[in-house]
Amino acid sequence: MEKIYQYLPQEFVTFILVTLFSLLIGLSQRRISLKREGETTLFGTDRTFTFIGILGYLLYILDPSGFRLFLGGGAVLGVLFALNYYVKQSQYHVFGVTTIVIALITYSLGPIVATQPSWFYVMVVVTVLLLTELKHTFTELAQRMKNDEMVTLAKFLAISGIILPMLPDKSLLPGIHLTPYTIWLTTVVVSGISYLSYLLKRYVFRESGILLSGILGGLYSSTATISVLARKSRTVCGGESEEYVGAMLMAVSMMFLRFLILIGIFSKDVLMVVWPYLLLMSAVSAGVSWWLHRKFRNRTGSSLTDVDDTDSSNPLEFKVALIFAVLFVVFTIITHYTLQLAGTGGLNVLSFVSGVSDITPFILNLVQGSGSMSSSLAAACSLQAIVSNIVVNMGYAMFFSGRGSQLHPWIVRGFGMVIAVNVALLAVFYLV
Repeated sequence: MEKIYQYLPQEFVTFILVTLFSLLIGLSQRRISLKREGETTLFGTDRTFTFIGILGYLLYILDPSGFRLFLGGGAVLGVLFALNYYVKQSQYHVFGVTTIVIALITYSLGPIVATQPSWFYVMVVVTVLLLTELKHTFTELAQRMKNDEMVTLAKFLAISGIILPMLPDKSLLPGIHLTPYTIWLTTVVVSGISYLSYLLKRYVFRESGILLSGILGGLYSSTATISVLARKSRTVCGGESEEYVGAMLMAVSMMFLRFLILIGIFSKDVLMVVWPYLLLMSAVSAGVSWWLHRKFRNRTGSSLTDVDDTDSSNPLEFKVALIFAVLFVVFTIITHYTLQLAGTGGLNVLSFVSGVSDITPFILNLVQGSGSMSSSLAAACSLQAIVSNIVVNMGYAMFFSGRGSQLHPWIVRGFGMVIAVNVALLAVFYLV
C-alpha cells in the first residue's frame, strides 16, 4: 500500500482509504442495527459513519502535531453519542453501546491510516467488520460453553504465560536432562494441541460424522477416542460396524500426525529421521479407515451421526496437566537408568512396554535427548512404542465393544492390516 504514495499524493490516498473503510463499517453496522433495534433508535445511517471518518481525518490534518482539533471533535461527538444513548435508554429501553464504540473507532481511522503501516489499519477494519458480523455466532458459542470453560482456559493461560516463564532451566538431577522449564514446556505444548482438538470438536464440528469424530479425537487422545467409539458401537446394527472401526483407525492415523508435530517441535534431528515413517504409517491407517468407510457408505448410502461423548471432558483440566508432568518425570528417570544399566536393548524393551500406557510422555522424553542417546535410537524406540500402543488400542476396542460384538471381525481385520504394515515399515527402518 505504501508504494502507491510514490505515484499519488499521500493525502489523496489516505482520504480515499478512510472514506472507503468508514463506508464499509457503516454498511455493516447499519445492517446489524436494523435487525436488532430498528430504524427508530439509530443515530445515523451508513453515510453518518462515512462522514464521521472523514471528519476525523480532516480535523487531524488541520492540526497534526497538537491534536487539539481532533480531540475537540471527539469531545463533541462524545456529547452527541451520550445524548443518543440517553434517549434510547429512557424511551426505547435499548442499552447497547456497541454502535457508539464502533463510531468512535471510525472517527479515529484518519490518524491511524495516516500514521500507521497498511497491515495495521487493514487489520483494525477487518477486526471491526468480523466482530460486528459474528455477534450471533458469539452468542451461540457462549450458550454452548460449559460453566467452568473460562476458568479452565484461565488456568491454561496461567500455566503457559505466568508459571512457564518463571521456571528455572537448570537440571534437577545430575546427569539427567530434566529441568522444571522443560517439564512444564512439554506439558503446555501437549495440552495446547489437545485443547485445540477439543475446541474444534465441541464448537466447530459439533454435528460432525463418526469419521470426523475419529479425526478430531485422534489429535486429542487416540486411546480415549477408540474406547468411546467402542462403547457406543454396542448400540449399532450389524451393518454399521465398518463405520465405527474406520473412525477408530482414523484416530490412529491422526495419532501419527500428532507425534509428527510434537517431535518436530522438540527435536529437529529426530524429526529428520522419523518423518517418512510416521507419514507412511498415518497414510496406511487413513487408507484402511477410508476403505472401511466407503464399504459402509456403498452399502447404506449414508453416514452415521456423531457420538457426543468424545468431548465430555476438558483436556486442559489442571489435574490432567499435573499427571502428565509426573509421567514425564518418571519416564525420564526410568529411561536414563535403563540406558545406564541395560543399554539399548533394555530401552528397546521399555519402548514396547510403554505402549500399555500413555506413550506421549515417553516419546517426548526420548526426542528431547536422555543422556547420550542418538537420534536414530530415539526414533526407533518412538516407532516401537507407537506400534505397541496400537496393539493395546486394538485390545481396548475389542474389550469395550463387548463380548461377541459384531465389531470384532472388523477390528481384527482393520487393526491387523495397520499393525502388519507398520511392523514391516519398522523392519525397513532397521534395515535402512
